[in-house]
Formats: sequence, C-alpha cells, structure tokens
Amino acid sequence: SQCQTRQYQFRDRPVQIRQITGQVKAACGAKPLIVKLTPQVTDICVLARAAVEAGADALSLVNTFTAMVIDIENRRPVLANRTGGLSGPAVKPIALYLVHEVYTRVAKPAGIPILGLGGIRNASDAVEFLLAGATAVCIGTVNFIEPDAALHIIEGLEEYCRKSGTERISSLTGALQ
Repeated sequence: SQCQTRQYQFRDRPVQIRQITGQVKAACGAKPLIVKLTPQVTDICVLARAAVEAGADALSLVNTFTAMVIDIENRRPVLANRTGGLSGPAVKPIALYLVHEVYTRVAKPAGIPILGLGGIRNASDAVEFLLAGATAVCIGTVNFIEPDAALHIIEGLEEYCRKSGTERISSLTGALQ
C-alpha cells in the first residue's frame, strides 16, 4: 500500500530523519528526545548520525522487523494488515549487532546514550546489550510471558555485578572486548 511505501522511503532517508528530529527537538524544548530507529535499513549508522546531528539526546535501538504469518488453510495472512512487527528473542542477535555498530560508529564518539532492546528475557541478555554499547535496556515481549520479568532482570544484574566485581553497572556499557 502507499502508506507502507512511504514508511519505507522515510525510514531510510537521513535527510528526512534530520528534518523531523530537528523539528521535534525544537518543539520539545529542554525535554530529552529519544529517537527510536528501525533495523530495516541499509546502514543504521547513517540514520543514527542524522538523528544525533539534529539534536537527539539518546537513541533507541531497535524497533521491530516487518514480518508475516500465513494461515495455510485459508491461504491468507493471519494479520488483517498482512504484516506486523516481529519482536522478542528472534531479533536479539540482530539487535545486539546493530546496538554495537551504532555505539562504536556514532553514539560513543558523540557521547549519546543508547537504549537497547530486542529480545531481552533475562539478566544475561541485558548484560549482552550493555556490553555491546547500550546505556540502558528496555524489555517488551517478555512481559507477556513473565509479568515480573523486570524484577528478575534487576536481581540478575545485581548478582552479575557482584560475581564479576563490577562496582558500577555503567562500566559495562561498551565493554565488549
């Protein structure tokens, strides 16, 4: 559809990301602006750089991947819109890679924090995102399965820090060897 075509054109155009981010930043004044980037682009770092140059205070990586499920009995898409957003554990390795790329090429040099998300289910997953370059992590899909997942992840992070001798969790950000 035209709407989907426009979405794809927008998300892969750094000039538009820069313009829109700048306009939103001007409208939100002193409030922090977090720009969430889609993973389905040729080079996410180009878009991250455009958002940062336009005033983004932080980046959120990554949004869902466009996906589809088909009902084989009816030979029709399961979702009314044909496609939907794939999230959860299936996207974690890709999200980790993209967080690391944006951290090393854009966020670290610019001093911009990254909110890492995509398939985080436990403390180990959260630590992976921190090591890849995330300053903080977000959880989503796991909440449908385990409503108190955030508490377990926090407890697991505390335990990881104790066992590894990590005094400040912030020291994990970008500490990938």
